[in-house]
Amino acid sequence: MKTEDSSYRLLGVDPGTNILGYAILDIKGRKMALCDMGVIYPGKFNTHQEKLQHIFERLQSIVDIYQPREMAIEAPFYAKNPQSMLKLGRAQGVAIAAAMTKGVGITEYSPRKIKQSVTGKGNASKEQVAAMLGNILKFNMDDYYLDATDALATAVCHFYQSGSVLKGKKRYSDWSSFLKDNPGRKA
Repeated sequence: MKTEDSSYRLLGVDPGTNILGYAILDIKGRKMALCDMGVIYPGKFNTHQEKLQHIFERLQSIVDIYQPREMAIEAPFYAKNPQSMLKLGRAQGVAIAAAMTKGVGITEYSPRKIKQSVTGKGNASKEQVAAMLGNILKFNMDDYYLDATDALATAVCHFYQSGSVLKGKKRYSDWSSFLKDNPGRKA
């Protein structure tokens, strides 16, 4: 269990075969700060195998440099083109393998869950997500690719979902359990 004074790094990934976004968050207790974010360009390679190898090698290098404890990755979403979906799934799988071989824990989030965690709306635009991240982290996101800000959103989502901001607060599985501990609340 993480203690309030614990610190670690968290890697967020927005997989892609042309542009892959990544972000590193520094976590200190209940606070997060942007450490680094950017994009990897597998699209510059001719074959799909070369793209996947580039993703694998670059992400392993990022893990070696920043030593994240966990990686949060965006799950592929339904696409009209099955071939595109297959390629995106392979990119995600290679990204997961790159982190797993370095001992990094993996958590996957749907695009809707990520947007909802960051903006409160599961159908928010990429631009709305980037703007909200700028407000949350007090950082100008204007100069970054949306793939990088999507990766950052994935990391922020994981931070929120992992309970880092809820340490010390009891979680309840249902409303009746909450009411037992809080008799003054109305049913």
